[in-house]
Amino acid sequence: MTKTLTMLAVLILLPAGAALAGDDCFVPMSLWQPRAAVIALAAQNHWTLRRIKIDDGCYQIDGTDAQGRRIEVTLHPATLQVTRIEYEDHDDADND
Repeated sequence: MTKTLTMLAVLILLPAGAALAGDDCFVPMSLWQPRAAVIALAAQNHWTLRRIKIDDGCYQIDGTDAQGRRIEVTLHPATLQVTRIEYEDHDDADND
């Protein structure tokens, strides 16, 4: 009986643990938007692309925004919704 209850508890908690995994995108490849759609989205947002890659099952864009700031954008592969955008600000300029 305790074995059954333990296994039941594990099965119940397993999906909760997957939900806590963060911003990983768990979507079957058959539901992904094509790479051309990612490029079109970048153009609509005036992003200049350096690279498109897949990271943790999500599309990830490295490039620059309309103001020339370096950005890293994470997109949900099925909806192309922006799940995270990071600005890579580097204060390398001298303030003389």
